[in-house]
Amino acid sequence: MRTELAPLLSFAARSRVPGGFGYLGADGAVLPERPVETWISARMTHVFGLATLLGHPGAAELAGHGVAALRSGALHDAEHGGWRSGTDDDGKAGYVHAFVVLAGATATTAGIDGGRALLEEALAVWGQRFWDDAEGLAAEHFDRAWTTGEAYRGANANMHGVEAVLAAADALAPTDPGTAVRLRANALRATGRIVHGWARERDWRLPEHFTHRWEPLPGFNREHPADPFRPYGVTVGHQFEWSRLCLHLAAALGDGAPGWLTADADGLFRAAAERGWAADGHDGFPYTLDWSDRPVVAARMHWVLCEAVAAAAVRSAVTGDPQAAMLQQHWAELGDRLFLDPATGSWHHELTPTGAVGSGTWVGQPDAYHLAQMLLIPGRPVRGSLAAAVRASP
Repeated sequence: MRTELAPLLSFAARSRVPGGFGYLGADGAVLPERPVETWISARMTHVFGLATLLGHPGAAELAGHGVAALRSGALHDAEHGGWRSGTDDDGKAGYVHAFVVLAGATATTAGIDGGRALLEEALAVWGQRFWDDAEGLAAEHFDRAWTTGEAYRGANANMHGVEAVLAAADALAPTDPGTAVRLRANALRATGRIVHGWARERDWRLPEHFTHRWEPLPGFNREHPADPFRPYGVTVGHQFEWSRLCLHLAAALGDGAPGWLTADADGLFRAAAERGWAADGHDGFPYTLDWSDRPVVAARMHWVLCEAVAAAAVRSAVTGDPQAAMLQQHWAELGDRLFLDPATGSWHHELTPTGAVGSGTWVGQPDAYHLAQMLLIPGRPVRGSLAAAVRASP
């Protein structure tokens, strides 16, 4: 069997719940014991916005449901502004807000009612609460009333912040070109700090965790290495993801793009592909490596392989590298063979190194974001955002 978009979208549609989208279990049903979480609701809204651009039946209504939930449902904090992390978590997280920006941007591009209003509100919160213009990077987490901020800083929230503001810039460029220019400049600043600075200095071993002064914390979470959002060591999938984002950013900047974006994309891609692949003797990419390139968490995460395929596809399109095209095909075939769940049309989110379904970090098949993007990127022009690419080549 091959992974296909239509069954995946049918699977994803099952996640609709009052107030957003829920966490899907291994059988494709919402897990009733899980709260409604903003990052899942925003990512599913983004996916259905992309499906709307493709003309997929029912997608616009689902995207509209997501936009309405994010604008006025329980996840939205009408009193203090911004979005709770979930119905059981009042904290305000940069990672979460980046996905709300992405949802608003894709909904705007897809013409979903309320999408532009959601985008404008989310960008305002991102700019006022999370973006630190002096550092050129985003903060991590605050309490509900924005009175106390976490000292920790992370690359993950900034990576998705780059993705989100590039999508926002594409969505706003036709009517607000000045804001689009500013957002792309901010994306370049953040990418320059994290990729061209810290990752390049460490031979493409990308640091993820920092103090509030942006001092790297290489030993962070050594005792909890399989954390789903803050794992210890080098996260292979994020090397691929940053590599791809460098090329999306270069496409968005056009002739004004610095040459290091393409060079750094190459460095990150090669490091992830060469150090990560089968590092423990089994096909696939381990979740994390230590600073000597040895596997720490050997579980195979679906999102890591999705990002490898997507990065190879973008690299092939931008550079014409025949090896990237070969790797894209090889890795996609591995996903079909090992990760595809014929019962749901989605991928198992975690496997053991030998291919059994695992649950050390992820239970079930929570959402469709990484897999839908992996299916939509190949064969389309490289733009700042996937929504812009789909709109240009539906």
